[in-house]
Amino acid sequence: MLFDLDEEKMSAVISSFQIPVKPEILSSIQKIMTEDEPSIEDISSLIFGDVGLSAAILKIINSPFYGMNRRISEIKQAVMMLGIKTVNGLVTALLLKASFKGDACISLERFWDDAQDVANAMTYIGNKIKNELPVDMLYTIGLFQNCGIPLLALKHADYIEILSEANRQNVNSITLEEARYRTNHAVLGYYVATSWHLPKEICQLILQHHDSGFFKQPIAPNIQLAFAALKTAENMVEKVKRYNPSPDWDEIGEEALDILGISPEDYSDIEDDFAELF
Repeated sequence: MLFDLDEEKMSAVISSFQIPVKPEILSSIQKIMTEDEPSIEDISSLIFGDVGLSAAILKIINSPFYGMNRRISEIKQAVMMLGIKTVNGLVTALLLKASFKGDACISLERFWDDAQDVANAMTYIGNKIKNELPVDMLYTIGLFQNCGIPLLALKHADYIEILSEANRQNVNSITLEEARYRTNHAVLGYYVATSWHLPKEICQLILQHHDSGFFKQPIAPNIQLAFAALKTAENMVEKVKRYNPSPDWDEIGEEALDILGISPEDYSDIEDDFAELF
């Protein structure tokens, strides 16, 4: 499932939707990270200056899904232990969540709860298998992947009908979105990710996160692993919260587990352990 992203379509999408503006604090952190020797002190100070952001980051990394051996109580300590790439990913994800405001046809709070559950599940998988999985980007992907959905919900009052029909059919909503709006949440999420200057490989993954042929494309091994973790996390959350497999799981679940190096038996154990934490 590939999408035409020519300049004309890009301009139409950007002009008709209110793409969230990247916050200044994120621009400042990203600027520091481009330096030859990024300063942990400077990044920590920027985050520490935002009380709400600091508290949210500490809450995430001290959750059981993150699997830290000891409690982290200071932002500088978090940056030193997790690394600036991981903390930057957490900051980006949290600021994205806070940037969507307005009268939507769905509960944005419930949407972000679901997105955070997937992000937690991806982090949990990354800490469980401990191989080449790019742990620093997992939470960001989990929270960003469906960020086109609130854009559609804020613009179209009837969008809830699309989501209800997709849930009824247990399918992803992209085809239904294209039929009614001539765009979809994956394309919109891609534009948000690119405007916030996420790494190109993450942007591409967001664009194709419902593409069943993604594994067959010539992509970097770490991105293939991240996609497999995303699909596995989605399924874990759906099973725990709604007692059903995710819409994509029957088609690509076996391949996702194979790429992660997880046997069906081991996956069953991981799913059970996650359910207990959840």
